Amino acid sequence: MNLRTMGQKFASSAGAAALTLVAGAAMAQEGYGHAEPGQMDFQMPVTEVARDIQDLHKLVLIIIVAIMLFVLALLVAVIVKFNEKANPTPSRTTHHTGLEVAWTVIPILILVVMAIPSFRLLTKQLTIPKGDITLKITGEQWAWNYAYPKDQGDFDFISEIKPDKQLKPGDIRQLSVDNEAVVPVNKVIDLIVTADPTGVIHSFTVPSFGIRVDAVPGRLNQTWFKAEREGIYYGQCSKICGKDHAFMPIAIRVVSEEAYQAWLVDAKKKFASAAPVNEFADNNSAAAR
Repeated sequence: MNLRTMGQKFASSAGAAALTLVAGAAMAQEGYGHAEPGQMDFQMPVTEVARDIQDLHKLVLIIIVAIMLFVLALLVAVIVKFNEKANPTPSRTTHHTGLEVAWTVIPILILVVMAIPSFRLLTKQLTIPKGDITLKITGEQWAWNYAYPKDQGDFDFISEIKPDKQLKPGDIRQLSVDNEAVVPVNKVIDLIVTADPTGVIHSFTVPSFGIRVDAVPGRLNQTWFKAEREGIYYGQCSKICGKDHAFMPIAIRVVSEEAYQAWLVDAKKKFASAAPVNEFADNNSAAAR
């Protein structure tokens, strides 16, 4: 095999590898709602809060990398300039006013730079806007109960993990559930989160929405999201809540308003119960604010 042939084969292999990497990157960009194999970054955000969380993370990451490189440069300078050979007569300086002012003021300024966006983000997370729909979510052992209010049909249902033998094409092992919660796109969804009074603490977490809130027995917690893209978004209980903690996924499907209304019609027939289950959520949504 001559050099030209070897070069052509190498170029062909390199081109194929480049196409594979580009295709893989494109697939990763298209992946919403769950982590992709080999993914190292956050899940794609579909709410304003989730984007702000990731922006704050990037800002802090830039700052800490800059600090790390600066400290590394100082250590290298000390090793090179102040070793015994290069500096046989060490300085006897013990204080330097300018240096002490600098290493006090600069860290304060860095903390201020990080504090302003973090306080803004925290305010956005904790200021619950008027919701278009209020859902009550109850963590049970080990499943989630979703309760829709009276104006949405007054029904609730249990959402449990799909066993491996029931998985269908497109389902994700350990994340797909038998009954997904469904909400309309571009609507403010208020979530009232609690846990079974006889149960344990859970944590309701959906990374693409930027939400994580504890579900505590006998206590109401509240959060919100406004999904800007249709699709199905997964999460998991983020508390070690017992023997089936690993089998407590969250699946929320975001659909158009028309599709949501059609789903409500079917859900009322499938899940409606004789006794109202949402009076608790309706009566406490205002109080929780």
